[in-house]
This record gives sequence, C-alpha cells and structure tokens, in this order.
Amino acid sequence: MERSYLLGQRVKLRAMEPEDLEIMYEMENDPEQWDITCFNVPYSRYIIKQYMENTQCDMYADKQLRLMIIRLKDQVAIGTIDITGFLPMHLRGEVGISLKKEYRGEGYGSEALALLCEYAFGFLCLKQLSAEVAVGNELSLKLFTSCGFEQCGLLKEWWFVEGHFKDVILLQKLRTSDEKIDLPICLNKDMV
Repeated sequence: MERSYLLGQRVKLRAMEPEDLEIMYEMENDPEQWDITCFNVPYSRYIIKQYMENTQCDMYADKQLRLMIIRLKDQVAIGTIDITGFLPMHLRGEVGISLKKEYRGEGYGSEALALLCEYAFGFLCLKQLSAEVAVGNELSLKLFTSCGFEQCGLLKEWWFVEGHFKDVILLQKLRTSDEKIDLPICLNKDMV
C-alpha cells in the first residue's frame, strides 16, 4: 500500500478549494491572528479569491505551500497550515499553522503539524523546517516542541504588536537522516 502523507487519524491536509474562501476570509481577518501573520490590514474576499486562483499549487513556483486542515469526522475545514519562505537551494521553509478557536486544544493542530513534517521530509525531501513563536505563547510553543521542533534562538524585539515589541522564539526541526538526499523529480537540478 502507498503511503498517504496527508492523511491522519483525525485530520487530513488538502489543497485549497473555492469553497474555502469564507473560512480563509474569516481567519485572515481575525485581528488576534495579525501578530503571528505579520499582516495588520483586513483582506477583502476579492483579494483572497485572487490569491486562491493565482496560486500555482507548486511549492517551487510559489515559494510557499498552503494546505487546509480538514477534520475527518465531518469534512469541515478547521484551519490552515503553511510552509512559507521556501528556499529550494537550501531545502528549507518556515511553518505556520492557524486553527479556528473552537478547534484549538483538541490535538488537531499537533496531528496536522506531524503530517506536514512527514510530507516535507519524506516526500518533498526538505532538510529543515523552522517556526517563530512569540514569547508567552505557551500553546504554540507546546505544539511545535511536541512535534520535535527545538528552540534554537531568541529574536529580541522581533515583532511589533499593539504598540509593543515582542521577543520571538526561533524553533527548528531538522531531517534526521544524514544520507544523500535524492531530490524530488519536480526540482530543477540547476537550482541546487
């Protein structure tokens, strides 16, 4: 049987679909999320729809990957998980995850993050993933460390939120194998 990287016990990860417009609109326009997304203005449905239509769904072309987190028991979209800042030459990217409030603390985030890491390391052959978590955000810190991310630095006064600077913990997860990496077929060998 083939390995399904994006399917877990309680959630699955999938590409964005047109019906995801409303959940993305709701999540992108939640001011409580703006400090972790580094955006501070609302997005219109039109702009989000354009983003969804214009993405090539190719991490090497877009330099990012956005997947929807779907709860299996009812097929409801409960959040998003991303690899951004993808650098093909160095086989690394930064992870971001956002769950709707009512689904937090239920284990969905850790399963989605574990699936993304398996996909990134096992299929995309990335060497490392990183994440930034504000000091004091214990839930996010617990989420990332439970999935094998290790603290590797502190960025002083890194984010400016609501009139104050926040320190940010830098986390990193490395692919454990030291073996030579066979690059994915879709990777242009001239890029590395």
